[in-house]
Amino acid sequence: MSEGEMARLMEEVEEKKKLIGTIRNKPWRMKRRLVQLREAQQFVDKFEGALGKGKGRKWYAYKVMMTKKWIKFQRDFENFRTACIPWERKIKEVESHFGSSVASYFIFLRWMYGMNLVLFGFTFGLVVIPEVLMGLPYGSIPRKTVPRAEQPTAQDYSVLMDFNGYCKYSVLFYGYYNNQRTIGVLKFRLPLSYLMVGIGTFGYSLMVVIRTMAKNADVGGGDGGEGEFTFAWKMFTSWDYLIGNSETADNKFASITTSFKESIVDEQENQKDENIHLRRFLRVLANFLITCSLGGSGYLIYFVVKRSQDFASRDDLSWYEKNELELIMSLLGLVCPPLFETIAELEDYHPRIALKWQLGRIFALFLGNLYTFLFALFDEVNTKLEEEQAIQNASIWAMKEYYANYTRLLNDSESTPPPMDPSDVIRGPCWETAVGIEFVKLTVSDIQVTYLTILIGDFARAVIVRFLNYCWCWDLEAGFPSYGEFDISGNVLGLVFNQGMIWMGAFYAPGLVGINVLRLLSSMYYQCWAVMATNVPHERVFKASKSNNFYMGLLLLILFLSLLPVVYTIMTLPPSFDCGPFSGKVKMFDVIMETIDLDLPAFMGTLFSYAANPGLIIPAVLLMVLAIYYLNSVSEAYKNSNLELKKKMQMARDEEKNRRNNMDSTNQVMKDLEDLMPNQSLAPPAPPPEPEKTPEPETKPVKTKPGKGVNLQKDVALASPNPGAQRPVSRPPGPRGQGPGAGPGRGRGRGVPPR
Repeated sequence: MSEGEMARLMEEVEEKKKLIGTIRNKPWRMKRRLVQLREAQQFVDKFEGALGKGKGRKWYAYKVMMTKKWIKFQRDFENFRTACIPWERKIKEVESHFGSSVASYFIFLRWMYGMNLVLFGFTFGLVVIPEVLMGLPYGSIPRKTVPRAEQPTAQDYSVLMDFNGYCKYSVLFYGYYNNQRTIGVLKFRLPLSYLMVGIGTFGYSLMVVIRTMAKNADVGGGDGGEGEFTFAWKMFTSWDYLIGNSETADNKFASITTSFKESIVDEQENQKDENIHLRRFLRVLANFLITCSLGGSGYLIYFVVKRSQDFASRDDLSWYEKNELELIMSLLGLVCPPLFETIAELEDYHPRIALKWQLGRIFALFLGNLYTFLFALFDEVNTKLEEEQAIQNASIWAMKEYYANYTRLLNDSESTPPPMDPSDVIRGPCWETAVGIEFVKLTVSDIQVTYLTILIGDFARAVIVRFLNYCWCWDLEAGFPSYGEFDISGNVLGLVFNQGMIWMGAFYAPGLVGINVLRLLSSMYYQCWAVMATNVPHERVFKASKSNNFYMGLLLLILFLSLLPVVYTIMTLPPSFDCGPFSGKVKMFDVIMETIDLDLPAFMGTLFSYAANPGLIIPAVLLMVLAIYYLNSVSEAYKNSNLELKKKMQMARDEEKNRRNNMDSTNQVMKDLEDLMPNQSLAPPAPPPEPEKTPEPETKPVKTKPGKGVNLQKDVALASPNPGAQRPVSRPPGPRGQGPGAGPGRGRGRGVPPR
């Protein structure tokens, strides 16, 4: 093969490769695309390996083959990675039928499941498993043994459901862990690990939330022209022609329909006209009613907690009196969101804005209830701390009495008495375990109420509407009760509130993270089934925000508010004297100073003491605040610059569009003027000129008076008109020829199209 043929063949191969890469952009029918793609691939496969020269031909063919293999591997790996995203197909199915607003809840749920899975790995890998494998076994010390008075009922179902009995003295709660500085042959420092995991839980969560918010803000930037030709883009570019599955096609069809509904709602809200004074009055009234509801719910929680403290001294309690606090908090979370939604009808906001207001109000409700619960709970903790000192003195006195009685009975002061049975040792209140039990009971109660609400409020309602509609007095689907809608605000705030309880309670109950992982895992399947089987799309479907940062903002706020009571506990309250990894310490953070003094060089202790000096901490905090303010100012400046650039680009596009429109209109006016001029074809044809008279016509001299030139305005204007003279030229010269004949359709605006 000659060099010219090789070059031509290589050029053809490159053209075929370009065709393969740009085949999707060709305005061809699908059948023609497939034919051209198949032919191009066959041509490339046939001739690409023959383009090497001499000995390098095989090496070139090998490189081409490996390049193809690598491209195929990348494509398969990308498909595999997409397939490994948990519940992606379920979420896409929900989005296609219920819109992006409902799907955003399930995306948020999946994200929280991933974060809690990492927290579960930290807690169980660094706290629970080391204690189980290397710590003392159950029954060896009092904190790991059920008291003798509680052993007869320690396995009762009612006791276990209250997380007492064997549950209370297990790895689920703080009090089970020993205070030995090192355990096992690895000399694992369990108290230090417990504290670091408790602090690291908040640190990791804060890092992940802020990183996700930054990523979402970058994704949600969008281009400036996203609102232009919305319906045209949706009409002509929404369908995916590579879909080959009928079920996927049905989901895509439903998704396109839902997106049209979302855009129609946005357009209607933009064009809505309202009475501004009446609207302001109704919104003020709605906020007043909701504020009264929030205050009443907070007072009810405080009253119930105080009442439960009175119940603690009684033994003959009913099931309701034992679980009154958990039931009241769960019922408030169940009743108040629909009440807020009913009151919010007075405001008549856009659905997206109404959802944010609803989320904020329910968030305020949950947060107020949670902090009211915490304040009342810490009052109970202070009471237990006062009791603890007396119990500690009593336990010391009981131990001395035991040894004294043993010596007196045996009349032997030299032998060592056997240790007291762990189940007979006097126990302190262990307020950390009590707090952990309350958080676990709240979490489990919330799970039960949520699942029962879905089962009764959605599934049973849908069954009644579906099967009794044919024999009822009115249309159950169109009227009352109808099918339920998915409550986005209530479910989102339920997740956020539950996560706040996990963050606060995980320090006192390490097993709470595992319970939450199981809850999120079951919620994904249970709620996906419920929303597809029992709910209908919202009457006013709306698009979710691209960034989805409103949910993350609420989560960041609840994270900060959850950090405060834990830090207060670590830095202020003394730990229990007979349970937990920090027993025997004055404050929980003393374990850090103990590790620095015993395990690190002396200069490290001095360095940490200098670093903990308030004279260095306060300037460092001020410096960070100033840095954050500076970066925020720079970010705002960049944002404003981007907006200005977008406006300039939009103005440039508008000017270009106007220029093209003006050019088209000018051409149309010139064409209309040409049509209005006398048509050359209407004039009588001039006689054919003789050959000898074809030279240029002679100009007759004009007689003028001496000293005067030709008066063009007078002499030329008075000249007789020449019917055969050429008309003014209004277009570039072209070949001469007979003009179009007269006939119909030669009126205004229907001339020859401009060249």
